[in-house]
Amino acid sequence: MIYDVSYLAVGLFLGFVLFVVGISFYLGSKAKSADGYYAAGGSIHWAVNGVAFAGDYLSAASFLGICGMIATKGYDGFLYSIGYLAGWMVALFLVAEPMKRLGKYTFTDALDSKFNAKSIQLTAAISTLIVSIFYLIPQMVGAGVLVEPLMGWDHWVGVVLVGIVVTIIVATAGMASTTYVQFLKGGLLIVFSAVLTIGILSRGLFDPDTKKGPFSTEGSESDKPYHHLKDYDATVNGGVLQVYGEGAGEYKFVKFMVAVNDKDASKNKYYALMTNKQDIQIKDGEKVSGYELETIWQIKDDSHSAFSVQGEKGNEKVVAVDGAKVKLHETLFKKTLTQDVTVGGVSTKELYNGAPKEAGLFFKVGSVELICSKELNEKGECEGNEVVKETGSLNPLSFLSSVRKSRIILWDKSRIIDGDNTYDIHYQKPTSGKKILRPGMKFKVGKTFMQNLNFVSLMLALFCGTAALPHILIRYYTVPSQSAARKSTIVAIGAIGFFYVLTLFMGLGAMTNGVINIDSGNMSAPLMALSFGVVLFSIISSIAFSTVLGTVSGLIVAASGAVAHDLLTNFMGIDFTDTGKVKAGKIAAICVGAIAIVLGIAFKGMNVSFLVGWAFAVAASANLPAIMMILFWKRTTYQGVAASIVVGIVSALTIILLSPTMFDKYGYLKSDAPWALDNPGIVSIPLAFITLIVVSLMTNGTGKTDEELEAENA
Repeated sequence: MIYDVSYLAVGLFLGFVLFVVGISFYLGSKAKSADGYYAAGGSIHWAVNGVAFAGDYLSAASFLGICGMIATKGYDGFLYSIGYLAGWMVALFLVAEPMKRLGKYTFTDALDSKFNAKSIQLTAAISTLIVSIFYLIPQMVGAGVLVEPLMGWDHWVGVVLVGIVVTIIVATAGMASTTYVQFLKGGLLIVFSAVLTIGILSRGLFDPDTKKGPFSTEGSESDKPYHHLKDYDATVNGGVLQVYGEGAGEYKFVKFMVAVNDKDASKNKYYALMTNKQDIQIKDGEKVSGYELETIWQIKDDSHSAFSVQGEKGNEKVVAVDGAKVKLHETLFKKTLTQDVTVGGVSTKELYNGAPKEAGLFFKVGSVELICSKELNEKGECEGNEVVKETGSLNPLSFLSSVRKSRIILWDKSRIIDGDNTYDIHYQKPTSGKKILRPGMKFKVGKTFMQNLNFVSLMLALFCGTAALPHILIRYYTVPSQSAARKSTIVAIGAIGFFYVLTLFMGLGAMTNGVINIDSGNMSAPLMALSFGVVLFSIISSIAFSTVLGTVSGLIVAASGAVAHDLLTNFMGIDFTDTGKVKAGKIAAICVGAIAIVLGIAFKGMNVSFLVGWAFAVAASANLPAIMMILFWKRTTYQGVAASIVVGIVSALTIILLSPTMFDKYGYLKSDAPWALDNPGIVSIPLAFITLIVVSLMTNGTGKTDEELEAENA
């Protein structure tokens, strides 16, 4: 997708960056001690810390990822919001006050407070680094997503820019500047998300043909009107498709294609690859005349009986019944090549609808196909004359009711590997609003055992993960007392809960307003704001960018503390001065920032909320069993804690790396993955608990830490 640069958004963003960098240098002049650098001197007011909690927690996953997932998958995306919020109950009732009482600078301090054991210092520090890096990946991906419409730069430029700015923020003033950046962006994010939601409710639902909102040729968004995809009838003649209808003669049939369903051949998806010659204009480049443009057409499901597949996997051939009549529907697709091609002076490995993305042929999607005044019938149609062209302004409940009584165009995807080329084909999937507002669009609950297990595994990770995220836990050290820790958690729950309610309306608004970039749903909320004009888009995009800055700052503080305080000072026994601890933390921050930049570029295109789900799973597996058992089981030993952390990390990472989603990222088919689960929590969390209990029982009564054993052997 190609976006026009918003100079207002650029100005607002740069103004915000300069402001927070100024705060960082100002507070950096005061944060000379280790206590000031890692914990802001324990002097932050509980109300400020509560909003800062929200600013830290409401990351790119919350704003970009959840809104994008709701926009493309409906209610299932909102389940992330529910899971994220529910986890704060564990933090409030079980973790908040003990963390303040037990720790000093880092998560490891709390785990090691009773033992002073080298094994805990090492494993907990490694766990903090791994969880922080996993959480950093989606934040950096979100930064790259935002920079494309904001400044017109490539994805990697946004990742590098955020990495540099955040490293400056953390390396100058540590937790003090991070706290106030998070406080500021948390407040702004909630306020302007509410403004956007009010705009969505005021606009209501409408048919694209009403030329309202983003579909208006004279609307506030200077973009093309909604692109209505074409339909054609065709007949198979000697293995070749003959297409009929106005303009059909322009298309030349090339071949049939198929996305094979290994489990059920009746669910195979068939496509026709065709070409037509047309003139294309490369943005800011030359015009290409008579360009041979590839197009891919979905063969509608009711025509599939005329097709079958022969040949082995990876070398399939589609066989069509001669004389069969089929219905074709236009698709959107991305073709990934192994070598660069040059079109109109643009060199690229990716073609969007057959041309470089600079040609602007990849359209934004998302619209209401049908609105009824009453419930849709069993066929998904309105009864009689109950069709509504537009609803007008709605309140939150009537908005949800209107969505329920509508048929909305969602999109699904097939991946076809054709020789050295890969086709990601997006096709329309008209869906009733009733189905969109209940679980099952993404998480196929109730269909198979493994799908149920995958869903439960995700919810378990989200519920347990919040109270085990190191960058969240260290915020408890910034307040002066245990009661202040509890109060700040309550403020955080209120702010975060209100925001998550707003994500439902922002996501559904994007779903019905023709603003979704089908190649990356992460931009749904900012593009929804763009449909109301460049001013709101500029503000929302700047705040979204600041969301990334705030969260990444907290993560790098946690990671740098793990390196400088836990590994170098405690585990390796390096005797730093107070100033030396601060310097070591700053150097560690720079190194972690560099790693985050590399990973943010590597994971381009993945849904950021999905990636954060992995971070929660690793945190819940590695950290939560240790936290819970130290607090509530007196027979816990340091050996048990260390073993559970190792088992939690290894089991969670192994399952993730062998998951279907990662195999898709590797360039293989999801069905090739040896492990059917995407989310490891259902296996790795119980396994870590069991490991801690078994090892603690085996080592209970030794009563000696690593240091005591070393002293005996000296």
